[in-house]
Amino acid sequence: MDPRALPGVDAVLSSEASRPLLDRWPRALLVGALRREIDEARRAMLAGDAPAPISCEALAERAGNRLAEDLDAHPPRVVNATGTILHTNLGRAPLGARAVDALVRAASEPCALEVDLDTGERGERDRAIAERLRAITGAEDAVVVNNAAAALLLVVDTLGRRREVVVSRGEMIEIGGALRLPDVLERAGATLREVGTTNRTRVEDYAAAIGRRTGFLLRAHPSNYRVEGFVERAPLAALGILARERGVPLVEDLGSGALVDLSTFGLPREPRPADSLRDGADLVVFSCDKLLGGPQAGIAAGRADLVARLRRNPLRRALRVDKLVVAALAATLDAWRGARDPGEEIPALGFLLRPVSLLDEIAREACERLQAALPAGFRLDVVESEAEIGSGAQPGARLPSRAVAIEHPELDAGRIAAIFRAARPAVLGRVARERFLLDVKAVLRADDLVPAFSGTLS
Repeated sequence: MDPRALPGVDAVLSSEASRPLLDRWPRALLVGALRREIDEARRAMLAGDAPAPISCEALAERAGNRLAEDLDAHPPRVVNATGTILHTNLGRAPLGARAVDALVRAASEPCALEVDLDTGERGERDRAIAERLRAITGAEDAVVVNNAAAALLLVVDTLGRRREVVVSRGEMIEIGGALRLPDVLERAGATLREVGTTNRTRVEDYAAAIGRRTGFLLRAHPSNYRVEGFVERAPLAALGILARERGVPLVEDLGSGALVDLSTFGLPREPRPADSLRDGADLVVFSCDKLLGGPQAGIAAGRADLVARLRRNPLRRALRVDKLVVAALAATLDAWRGARDPGEEIPALGFLLRPVSLLDEIAREACERLQAALPAGFRLDVVESEAEIGSGAQPGARLPSRAVAIEHPELDAGRIAAIFRAARPAVLGRVARERFLLDVKAVLRADDLVPAFSGTLS
C-alpha cells in the first residue's frame, strides 16, 4: 500500500467508526491520537513492514485503544499476590466499605470540615478524630497529619528544636525510601543524644543523658528489622517513671498503629497506643494506613498540654490532611469502635485472620482457572507459602498461606512475572526458588488471579 493512500485525519473523523469515540473523548485528544497512528502506519509502510491496507475503521479503533490506555486510571489497579499484606508499594491497607462511602460523600458534597455547627465558628478539622481516639486509646488529645514521619517531625520540631533528644543507639533505624530517624531529628533542629549500645540499652543509660538541654526521651519501633540474642531494651514503664521524675516528656514512635491486641488472634503482638500511654508514654506517634487499616495519615496522641503545643506549631498547617483523609479515617475508627467483628470491616485485619482452609480453597480454584486460561506448556500447582504483615510490622513473623506456583520449561520466573504484570489488571506475585508464586493471603477471590493477558504469553 502506498503511504499516500492512507486515510487522513479528517476522513477518519468523518467516518462512522469515529462517532462513539467523539462521544467519549474530546475532539482535540482524538485528533492527536489519530495523527500518531497515521504517522506510525506511514513509517511502517516506508520500512516495508506494512500489513494489509489500513482503513478508517482500523485507524479509529487503534486511536481509541491508545486513548483508553493513555488515559487509564492512575495509579492503575493491581492484584496483590505478593504475600505481603500491607505492601507499601501497593498502597498499604485497603479501605473498608464504611470508609469508602465516607470518602465518596466528602469528595462529592460540601462538608463541615472546619465549622463548629453548634456555634457557627471556625473549628479544628481533626477534632472529631481526636474524640474517637480518646475513646479508643485513652489519649487526652490527638492531632492528625499526613503520615507518621510527619507526626514525628512535628513532635521533634515542637519539643526538641534546639534541644537534645535522647534515643537508644539500637533504635537509629532506617525505613523504606532511605528515610533515617537521625535525619528526621536533625532536620527538625534537634541534637541527637545517643545512649546505650546497638544491642543493649538500659534505663540507667537514659538517666545519665538527661540534662538541662533535654527536650524529650524517644523510643522508636524497630520497624523492619530484629536484633536477637544478647539484647536488652529499657522497659517503657521504667522509662515513664524516669521521665516523670526528671520532668521531661517520653515519646514513643509505635510505627504500625495496631488498635487491638493481635496476640488474641494467634498473631504476633504489636504494641498498642493504649498500652504505651498506660505504661508511661506522654505522646505516641503511629501510622493510620498500616495495622489501623485506614488512609495514609499519621497521629500524635497523648497528654493534652503537649498536643496543644503541637496544634500551635505553624508547621502543622503544612502537614495537615484534607477532607478525604479526615472522612475515611473517622469512618475507619468508627468501624473499630462499633463493629462486633473488626475483621469484617477492616480489610487488612480480615486478611491477617483468614484461615489456611479458605486460602487453600481460593488457591485451588485459581489454579484450575489459570490452567485453562494459559496456553499449553505452563505448569501450575498449589503449594504451601508464608506471608508477612509488611510495612515494618513484625518483620520476623511468617503467616501460613497458600500460593499458586507457575513454571514453564522455556520461560524463567522473571519472564512469567513480567507476563502477569503486563496483564489487566496487573497481577503482582513474587519469585522464590526460581518459581513464580501467586500468594493468595491478600487476594479476595480466585477470579482476581485470572486477568486479561495482553499480547503473547511467551
